[in-house]
Amino acid sequence: MNVSDGMTYAPKGKPQPVVKPGEFVFSAVRLDHGHIYGMCNGLTEAGGTLKYVYDPDEKKVAAFLKAFPQAKAARSEEEALEDAETHMIAGAAVTSERCALGLRAMNAGKDYFTDKAPFTTMEQLESARKAVKDTGKKYMVYYAERLHDEGSILAGYIAESGEIGKVISVTGFGPHRLGAPGRPAWFFEREKYGGILCDIGSHQFEQFLYYTGEEEAKVTASRIANFAHPEYPELEDFGDAQLTGKNGSAGYFKLDWFTPDGLRTWGDGRMFIQGTKGYIEIRKYVNIASEQNGGGHLFVVNDSGEKYINAVGVTGYPFFGKLILDCLERTENAMTQKHAFLAAELSLQAQENAVRLK
Repeated sequence: MNVSDGMTYAPKGKPQPVVKPGEFVFSAVRLDHGHIYGMCNGLTEAGGTLKYVYDPDEKKVAAFLKAFPQAKAARSEEEALEDAETHMIAGAAVTSERCALGLRAMNAGKDYFTDKAPFTTMEQLESARKAVKDTGKKYMVYYAERLHDEGSILAGYIAESGEIGKVISVTGFGPHRLGAPGRPAWFFEREKYGGILCDIGSHQFEQFLYYTGEEEAKVTASRIANFAHPEYPELEDFGDAQLTGKNGSAGYFKLDWFTPDGLRTWGDGRMFIQGTKGYIEIRKYVNIASEQNGGGHLFVVNDSGEKYINAVGVTGYPFFGKLILDCLERTENAMTQKHAFLAAELSLQAQENAVRLK
């Protein structure tokens, strides 16, 4: 796992299988973003059987097979989509192409698990909603900043327990290292990546909804800019947004592509969860200027005092096992479809209505 590069960041956890080998089969289709490795790590650790991999780029397939030698290279996308044993298609296509892949997967009778952002336009979102209704299949999203971070998972358990009272606000910071030379050309094309609030901002919207328990919200303000990368005119290197939940909770987050080279990881991702009786700070990937390596750092303060918790090895990554069981049992314990789509809708609204600073 390359902790200095967010595009290849693929956490690994302790295997916690919820099914026996062969009971849940999935295939990986389209390897345009490195998050596909994290997605497949999570599913295989939960007992999923990875059968096929397909991408038109043979070099990407060869690299993937080194990490997952149990998979077999499919001769075409259709071979994976039409396979009778396959329950789910996991994909990390170019962002603007993720919805189309999902529609093909669902129409082929498969559940679909995509990297974030799941859409780049409202039209795509509405077509996915219709396909879910028509096919009865799932369109799930890899919101990794919460689902694949033990600090964020444990923070959710603490907030749900009432230890900090009722959650009234969530503030998030999502800086990323650009690493421009290692990025594909599509990453810098606005139509293909969707904009910074649509892309990495989708993580933040999802977390706001999760920690506050809000089922409806509206974006009250959003901004975007290209402050320092004129050589990539369609890149947005800064974005922020403010939102309000139907029940009154407040949200704010800031994103950027300005992680300095001196930081040992790809981003100093932090989140502050404010409750009526206390608060939690999550330092997801690094505790800066300390001797500690890795992330999963929690700081909790309430009327009883203050404490630090290192969450690494505490929670595991339960989302993936729950998702597998949801697919087999047609339940919604990992994440509801409404939640997955609402986070995407808010990110699209924020992007569409953002004020351009520069």
